[in-house]
Formats: sequence, C-alpha cells, structure tokens
Amino acid sequence: MRLTVLGSAGSFPGPESPCSAYLVEADGFRLLVDFGSGSLSSLQRYAGLHAPDAILLTHLHCDHMFDAVLYVVVRRYAPDGPYPTLPVYAPAGAPDRLSAAYGDDGSVEDVYQFYALQPGTFPIGPFAVTVDRVNHPVETYGVRLEHGGRSLCYSSDTAPCEALLRLAQDADVFLCEASYLDGMDNPPDLHLTGREAGEAATKAAVGRLLLTHLVPAWGSEAHTLESAAGAYAGSIDVVRPGASYDI
Repeated sequence: MRLTVLGSAGSFPGPESPCSAYLVEADGFRLLVDFGSGSLSSLQRYAGLHAPDAILLTHLHCDHMFDAVLYVVVRRYAPDGPYPTLPVYAPAGAPDRLSAAYGDDGSVEDVYQFYALQPGTFPIGPFAVTVDRVNHPVETYGVRLEHGGRSLCYSSDTAPCEALLRLAQDADVFLCEASYLDGMDNPPDLHLTGREAGEAATKAAVGRLLLTHLVPAWGSEAHTLESAAGAYAGSIDVVRPGASYDI
C-alpha cells in the first residue's frame, strides 16, 4: 500500500495545508479517505482530478467531507462527462448532508453511489476495510485498511477509546489525530493530544506513528511531537501535504 497525504490540518484549513484527506493506493486502485475543506486542490496537485476509484468519509464534519460537495461539479459537468457514479462509503446521513450543502434542491446520487457505514469488515477494491465507531460527538468511524499482509489504521477524529485501540492493534502504520495540547481546554469526548496519540500507539504496539489533524492556529507542532515521543518510543512523523509513505 502507499499513503499520500493530501490534507492534514485540523478543524479548518491552515496556512500550509488543507483539511483531512488521504489517498491510499494498492494494485492500481485509489481509495480517498476523507475529503476535507481545500483538499480538492491537493488532489489535483499530487494525484489527479479523477484519481479516486472510491471515497470513504469517516464522518460528516466539514473538515472531513466538504470538498466531496465541490467534487459533484467535477464529475457532473466535465466537458467529457458526466462520469459514472463513484462509490462513497459514509455515515448514513451522507446523501442528505451532501445534497443540502450542494444547495440546488436536488440529489447528488447521480454522482455518488452511497453505502452506509456500520461497524465491521468489508472489501473496497483490493483492501480489506474494518471500521468501528470512535469517540466523537457525531457518528464517526476509525478505519483499518489491510492489503498484502500490511495494515494502516486511521483514527479519524476521536478522544481516547477502546475501539481505536482495537483498530490500531499491531498496525504497521498508525495515522492518528493529535488536535490539542496537554493542558489546553480539551473538551471530553472530542479529540486527542499528542501524548494521548503516543499512548494509543504504545498500547496498540504499532510499527510507526504519523500525527495529523493538528490545528496550526491553536497549537504547537514541536510540543505535540515532543509529547507524543514521550509516550511512544517508535518512529514518529507529523504529516504534510504531498508526503507519501510506503506501507
């Protein structure tokens, strides 16, 4: 598998990054995991406008799904379009949410074929995909992707929870949010700190920790990285748009 980061900023686009979007490739198939605000630009820069073969939206907060609304224009009105419907795996409310955000009083189901997520394991292209509900105010799924004996876990947005540890157990790569600093006003059941991301990585015995969803305007990358390294002894990176990782 190959992971390419398209966007990694938490909650709103930062000065150097769009919001969450991650392209995972195997056997020529490209799965776009989340499609947050601003990431349509990065999709064109690092992969191609029509790169995704399927989309998985972990939850319906704008920083994880809003550019899927704009992508309707790309597939519906392209000069050589319209394009065939694209599979979208998302919480059950996604069709209504995307249609309402698009705002033309019509459905987007001519563009997307929706599949409602629920905890369990299922195939998307060559990937074995496992999702489970994690600890966030709206219906949110952490994700584990497996292919060829390798595994990638993505936390999505979550506070500490047992479901995250189950998904991450022995993963080769753990792409984990680290939105808050320790000591900040971190509301319960919302997000992780760098320390909590490191603690989860240690408990799950992952091979490598990739930190994402930092909020540049409110935090400190150096402090987040230091806090994570104090709780996890393995390899740690803070991801950036355009970075790619072979798994």
